[in-house]
Amino acid sequence: MAKSTLINLIVSLFLSGTLFAQELNCKVTIMHDKIAGVDPAVYTAMQKAVTEFMNSQKWTPDEYKTDEKIDVTLLLNLQSNNVGGDLDSYSGSLSIQASRPVYNASYTTTIVNYVDKAVQFKFTQFSPLHFDDNQITGTDPMTSNLTAILGYYAYLIIGLDNNSFAPEGGTNEFKKAQNVVNNAPESGSNISGWKAVEGNRNRYWLIDQILNTRFQDVRNIWYTLHREALDSFYTKPNESRLKILAGIKRLNQVNRDNPSSVLLQFFFNAKSDEYLHILAGCPKQERSQYITILDALDVPNAGKYNSLK
Repeated sequence: MAKSTLINLIVSLFLSGTLFAQELNCKVTIMHDKIAGVDPAVYTAMQKAVTEFMNSQKWTPDEYKTDEKIDVTLLLNLQSNNVGGDLDSYSGSLSIQASRPVYNASYTTTIVNYVDKAVQFKFTQFSPLHFDDNQITGTDPMTSNLTAILGYYAYLIIGLDNNSFAPEGGTNEFKKAQNVVNNAPESGSNISGWKAVEGNRNRYWLIDQILNTRFQDVRNIWYTLHREALDSFYTKPNESRLKILAGIKRLNQVNRDNPSSVLLQFFFNAKSDEYLHILAGCPKQERSQYITILDALDVPNAGKYNSLK
């Protein structure tokens, strides 16, 4: 191939947004004010490593243009180090937010707004982060746990984004997230969040419920909410609003069949403000039935809905 032809091809790919078309546009913040005695350069390196890991890893075979990348914000709030007697090991929480654009609108819609409080990992300043779907545990469980957690949420975010565009979208990514769970690192009591026996609101149960046929209607509602309602709201506001309100009643039935599920609370963590906005646009006499349902479905946000009475 002639040099000029090669250059033109590279420029064409770059302008089309398909060169190095990874899926995520991730911004990372590290909070460490509760930890003393660690060189600040370690946290700078950590932030850079996690950012590059999320944005450089190719998570799926799909091609994403630059404007199609999913916006993600990660806040890693470190509470302590010297976990298990290792100064390079940390524990804390990870706040995850992700969004996608709404068609014919100037705003985005939140698809993830979640805090994982069971984060433990080892980070060595000059060691690169490595992730392999076929060898998630790696050779050092605490080191591998950082990339396992990040990989899990990367697949979860991409799956939810895909599911918002297609009724069965995201299944491949959800299964990859479940594969991370099934092969997650183990290291005694220092690593948690991956096992069914550890509680009913961890990574295990979240992805289990997403893929469980008992919760199939949640994924159907997720698609309808985004693709058939929010994306159509500009052109069909009344029809779109009715679809969103009908989804509330369907979610109520899911909750009756599966009370206190982590998936429903995960759902409402992302969507409570949108439901509030939709209800605010309804005649006051029509709101009460939906407010009553949402009060029971989304207890942490009940005060928001009751403000519309």
